[in-house]
Amino acid sequence: MARPYSNDLRERVVGAVERGELSRRQAAAHYGVGISTAIKWVERLRRTGSVSAGKMGGYRPKKLSGRWRAWLLERCRSGDFTLRGLVAELAERGLKVDYRTVWAFVHAEKLSYKNVWPAPSARGFARRTDRSASTYPVSGYYPGQDGGPRALVLIKAAASRCAIF
Repeated sequence: MARPYSNDLRERVVGAVERGELSRRQAAAHYGVGISTAIKWVERLRRTGSVSAGKMGGYRPKKLSGRWRAWLLERCRSGDFTLRGLVAELAERGLKVDYRTVWAFVHAEKLSYKNVWPAPSARGFARRTDRSASTYPVSGYYPGQDGGPRALVLIKAAASRCAIF
C-alpha cells in the first residue's frame, strides 16, 4: 500500500505557493509531485489549516457479531444449512449480508464440513458418457519389464480425451 508524502515535502510545496514564489503547477514541477497533488495540498491547507495527510484505512466492524453471531451459531448447530439459505434467513431477519460474509463466518467458526461422497467402489463406476474430469480405476495392472505388476492403471476421462498415468 502506498504511503503519504512526508509533511516536510508538503510544507515546502505549499510554502512556495503561499509565499507567491511559484504557482501551484510550477511548484509541482519543481518538487517532482503531480500537479493535482500540489493543488489539493494548497486547498487542504486553506480548508483545514494543515497539510498533514488524512487518515488512511481503518477498521470496519464485522456485521455478524453480537446477537447476529449468537443466532447464527445456534442456527448452524441446530441442523443442516446452506450458505445461500443462511443469507436468505438473515435477510428475513433484517440483516443484509452477502454470501462471502457468511462463508467467512462459517469458516472462521469451523462450522463447515466437506461434502464427503462414498468411495468409487461403494458407489460403482460412473458411466463413460459422463463428461466430468473424474478418475476411474481400471481392473488390471500395467506390467513392468519383468512381467509383474508395476503400476495401477488409471484412466482420466475428460471430454473426449483419455490419459494413462
